[in-house]
Amino acid sequence: MNRLRFAFPLLTLVILLSATDQLLAQKLRIAVAANAQGLIKKLQADFKKRTGIESEVIIGASGKLTTQIMNGAPYEIFLSADTEFPEKLYNDGFGVSKTKIYALGSLIVCGQFSRNIKDWQSLLKSGKINKIAIANPKTAPYGRAAEESLSFYQLDKIVQSKLVFGESISQVNSYIQTGVVGLGFTTEAFLYETASQSKLNWVRVDSKSYRKIEQGVILLSFAKKTGLERAQKFYDYLSSAAAKKIIRSSGYHLPE
Repeated sequence: MNRLRFAFPLLTLVILLSATDQLLAQKLRIAVAANAQGLIKKLQADFKKRTGIESEVIIGASGKLTTQIMNGAPYEIFLSADTEFPEKLYNDGFGVSKTKIYALGSLIVCGQFSRNIKDWQSLLKSGKINKIAIANPKTAPYGRAAEESLSFYQLDKIVQSKLVFGESISQVNSYIQTGVVGLGFTTEAFLYETASQSKLNWVRVDSKSYRKIEQGVILLSFAKKTGLERAQKFYDYLSSAAAKKIIRSSGYHLPE
């Protein structure tokens, strides 16, 4: 009987130690907005080199990732394409830290259209472009910026029937690369990710036509269950000189 009394606590300890080892062996899970798909690969590699911590990335539209987090998705860090989605998560109790801006995005008009698209507004008015891609404005901040710009130049009603909506900016980029659309509104960082850059014709959209694209990162509450320290290391790493150098060289601007 005494042996059984001691066996149960010992078994419990073994189970707890096993569970702890499993958590430590898990990769850091980072949810990342689709626009930063190329950037995060470089950051992952550099972070692992400096800390030894491996990470796993889940890519999607910022709004969809936010919904997944609110429904219990086991993500520890969230890199959004804006600050609104992470701020919502923090206000609703899903974040450990307040939102920190880690990069500033730039919107471009891009396509395989052979003509000069510097005056893209006139080009869209001319009717020579049949399909125009933007990301879903409800879930993708770059899609929202594109919508704002079209409205600013009073082109929204003119091109409404020609709009093709991508689930995320990644899908918009795919439409552009494959020529499914004549032009697409995407992130300038796309130019640093594609090998077919020479085939693309692009121009920056004047930043006065859309709200500043401030990309935010938040440390999520789920990280408490898996070891807050390693998630905190990545969160802090994004403010380091090494990370900033990678961010700048990937087509983004840095916050002041």
